[in-house]
Amino acid sequence: MTAELRFSTASTEPQHRSSHWNAVITESYFPLELQFRDPIHFNGRLTRKSLGHVGMSRLTSDPMNYERRRSHIREAREEEYLVTLPRTSSVEFRQLGRDVRCDPGGFIIERGDEPYRFFYENPNDLFVLKVNRKALAERVRQPDRFCARVIDATNGTAGLFATMVNHAQTEIDSLSRASCETIGRQLLELLGLALNDASDAGDSGFTSVRAAHLTRVERFIRANLKNPDLSPDLIAEACGISKRYLHDLFKDVNGTVSQQIRDQRLIAARDRLQSSRDLPISEVAYRFSFADQAQFSRLFKAKFGVTPSEFQRNPN
Repeated sequence: MTAELRFSTASTEPQHRSSHWNAVITESYFPLELQFRDPIHFNGRLTRKSLGHVGMSRLTSDPMNYERRRSHIREAREEEYLVTLPRTSSVEFRQLGRDVRCDPGGFIIERGDEPYRFFYENPNDLFVLKVNRKALAERVRQPDRFCARVIDATNGTAGLFATMVNHAQTEIDSLSRASCETIGRQLLELLGLALNDASDAGDSGFTSVRAAHLTRVERFIRANLKNPDLSPDLIAEACGISKRYLHDLFKDVNGTVSQQIRDQRLIAARDRLQSSRDLPISEVAYRFSFADQAQFSRLFKAKFGVTPSEFQRNPN
């Protein structure tokens, strides 16, 4: 997939508009079955640019119906999400047996590894972010649970996320590659915060209490990654819970406290290497409290499949 794309049916012969639009949608997102209300007179524009781990696009078109089918999924190489923010009219979405209607002011998340139907009956203007599942899962637990659910983006962290998407789209043509990568990481962080807040609001009872404790613990860990004294004892004391209860919380998500600390330090170190490519690896290892560069390199390769020096040379 190319890093940047601009397409408009205005420059396409009427008889080729539907086939060209289909090809552009496939290249920008993934294969879908398209149904046009009027293929010959269809009008659509799509612009796309890479923001590191995030693909940002703006799609403006006449009414459309998009379907992701089992036959498309068999050919998929990796799991990805589409985060869609409608701007001018509602969209209807069905996935995993759930039907939702998302109006402007909200957003939805679509799983690329499950069949779905997505359509709008009036001309629409959409912001769409393509996000790798692994990248989002580093920032929010079990992101699949937010699919086929409308997230209110009129206020709170979801509102900040939507505002940043809008600003980034407005300025995208003037951004350098390094700026694009930084904004992509910030969008992922804001999206993760928005989904965590939506999770807090949507749960109830006993599950809500445990989820709230776990979210607070995870935030404390991320805020203290550079603290060499970060430990289960320190976390439990800071969050007002017992160490035993702390360990029980991570059993709920099939992990451990130490694993969470290590993984979050590795993710933060990777992001630091990506944003400061001339920074010595030893300094990054020390900054995030790894015992030495050898340990850092070993753990980094185990998690990301490449050594820190290999990642610095080719961060994408």
